[in-house]
Amino acid sequence: MIAPGASTTLFLPGLAMVALTFVVLGVMFRRRVAQMRRDRIRPQQVATSQQAAALYADVAPADNFRNLFEMPVLFYFALTVAAISGQTGPLVVGLAWAYVAARIAHSVIQCTYNRVMHRFRAFAASVFVLLALWSVLGYGLVAG
Repeated sequence: MIAPGASTTLFLPGLAMVALTFVVLGVMFRRRVAQMRRDRIRPQQVATSQQAAALYADVAPADNFRNLFEMPVLFYFALTVAAISGQTGPLVVGLAWAYVAARIAHSVIQCTYNRVMHRFRAFAASVFVLLALWSVLGYGLVAG
């Protein structure tokens, strides 16, 4: 249950992360289907991730899609904790949007030119923002 008086605007960054996940899924699907048609790859030829990695020329969107189910799990849970505990002030919402911005940057880099150090910086930024978000929430929970 959401704490009384808690703002539901906290869930907008969560909605943005969900949208990002579906956009990356669309990019992955479009590129894979195009290559399967172009190279006449039958679906059974890519039945496992090892087979897919060997046949697909561009696995970056698939890697990014998988990554959107790793650290973001802690983000979604943070939003839930914030809503339940009533910690929905500007700092928490701002950190949530900063996390989303860093994840969008990470996805754009990985799904386009995929420069590892650029991607790493975006990922590291998202980790630090998520750590800050959890620090604020943890303090709020402990301080009561």
